[in-house]
Amino acid sequence: MSRRRIKATLAVGFATALLSSPISAAPQDPLAPTGRWSAYTAGRAETPPMGWSTWNAFATDIDEEKIIGSAQRIVDTGLAAKGYRYINIDDGWALKRRMPDGRMIVRTDKFPSADVKGDDAPNFRPFTDRLHAMGLKAGIYSDLGRNTCSEAWSLTDTDLPKGNVLEREVGLHGRIDQDIALYFAKWGFDFIKVDGCGLRDYGTDSARVRSGKFRALGPILDSGAVTRTDIPAVQALFRQINVALARENPDGDYLLSLCVWGAANVRAWGKDYGGISRTSDDISPAWGRLLVNYDTTVTRSLYAHPGSWNDPDMLHIGAGDFDADHLTEARSHFALWAMLNAPLMIGTDLRKTPKALLDIFGNADIIAIDQDPAGNQATLAYDSSDLQILVKTLASGDKALAIFNRGSGDYDVDLNASHLKFDDSAPIELVDLWTRQKTSFAKTTRLHVKPRETLIFRARGTRLLQGGYYLSEQPGTVNPAVDGVVKPTADPTIFRTAAGWAGTNGAGDRPSYAGWGGARADSAPYGQILHVAGKPFAAGIGILANSRMEVRNRGATRFTSMVGVDDSATDKRGSVTFLVYGDGKLLATSSPLKWGTPAQRLSASVTGTKVIELVVRGASADNQQMPVTWGEAALLER
Repeated sequence: MSRRRIKATLAVGFATALLSSPISAAPQDPLAPTGRWSAYTAGRAETPPMGWSTWNAFATDIDEEKIIGSAQRIVDTGLAAKGYRYINIDDGWALKRRMPDGRMIVRTDKFPSADVKGDDAPNFRPFTDRLHAMGLKAGIYSDLGRNTCSEAWSLTDTDLPKGNVLEREVGLHGRIDQDIALYFAKWGFDFIKVDGCGLRDYGTDSARVRSGKFRALGPILDSGAVTRTDIPAVQALFRQINVALARENPDGDYLLSLCVWGAANVRAWGKDYGGISRTSDDISPAWGRLLVNYDTTVTRSLYAHPGSWNDPDMLHIGAGDFDADHLTEARSHFALWAMLNAPLMIGTDLRKTPKALLDIFGNADIIAIDQDPAGNQATLAYDSSDLQILVKTLASGDKALAIFNRGSGDYDVDLNASHLKFDDSAPIELVDLWTRQKTSFAKTTRLHVKPRETLIFRARGTRLLQGGYYLSEQPGTVNPAVDGVVKPTADPTIFRTAAGWAGTNGAGDRPSYAGWGGARADSAPYGQILHVAGKPFAAGIGILANSRMEVRNRGATRFTSMVGVDDSATDKRGSVTFLVYGDGKLLATSSPLKWGTPAQRLSASVTGTKVIELVVRGASADNQQMPVTWGEAALLER
């Protein structure tokens, strides 16, 4: 099929999906207020999903005994009772697509319970029924393209689909409605992970296509360059999947996992399309790879909310640098993922997992940090190449605190009340979430952190901002519906490693797009401290001009901010105007502001308002030259 025909086919599907999709099309003017919250809330991801997946432990070498054995272990160890519910089958379950009707066929040699009699054979329903009877949920795997990642990358065909070219096309492409109906309505699955290799690895020039074993598709997606990706086409496919999921799950009990590894600028729009969205390539059991995946998520706190979470990939605790001989690293892995509100998906063979690692997975206090209903991903209170301090506001008003030593040397860390946005004249209590030890301090305390260690605490104190919260303390209530990024570029700050999927093959782990220039909490879009006309702001939101943020209001009566063009802007002649809307109505507007103009106070009554929208309009189309600051942006309760 030609590229032109592929795009035409996708365009038709895209138009059809728009007619019925719960994700409505953007207004003609993307900065016009809508009066609604637009981030994804469909399905079941009010908190980050927890569970277990086959891939890290078994790759495609999966079978029913391994999966049910791990599921039983989750129940028997009490992990299920602590929230680990999803049991997800990754790549390797499909035998073929039956022709001519296109029905998917399960590998019954690996899943014998699917070998049932009748017209609907083989059938995964006995398998999912068994998991449901255990109080668990069942997840399945597919791909946006015709073929899967393992068909592109596996060194052998032992566990791969069998048959002719068409029979081996087990991905969703061209079969979305058919497959989603089968997986959810007939087979009873609750979760689907959708990979993107089928749109990337089967181009006309690829060796696998030239061999005649696969039909060409695209490439539509390129994980190395946003400029070589047809983003609307990728989005169109996910829209169609969402329509099908809503249709086949009228009770809303489903979860969609987007897995295009940060490609296609997905970090900016994944929050609008699925319950979880991968921000990076696959993790591996190596410290350097943890840093890569962590880095692609840690600055994206404004892009995660109840219903749509950043996903730095599964937990790799149980192997390599995170096995039972590396408990420091394993604990850091778990603590960091909890601070990031990441899905807690175990990836080890639980039938063989030692108690020391099960204790990490089962730490109820740290699980509670990940599952906190406020849904605020941690923000960076201190940031360096070697050490970072992460802080998360919890629903109770307490803070979760993590001190992360990324490097190879010991550090004595001075923790200040200001890191926590607590009043330094009142006592602060810390509870160590590994040891349960309690300590208290006033103003500042010194903590020792070892190499690769992450100290994690629950902190209680008095708010620095009395009677309200800074918006940067509540990123789960702020959605950058339009973040101003029109030229996605690679993030030069992301840690790079040789321990990726391809090892030292190819040209290396080059910088990739990770939200460079996107909205940031307590930071300018490109990482600088917020400054307007030389005045620094310790709290606030940095974003580009021509942007619109949606803010959920939960009882506040007033919005306030000091607004202006950030000193990091290179456009020193253009001007911008800041506007505040409440439920679609204009509440306040600034005068036109330029670089070097002192910040202007903006204040508006928001009593009874459900959705506040913060808009910055500028005349220039080159938004990247115009970072702006919502300094000390806050919602006051009285």
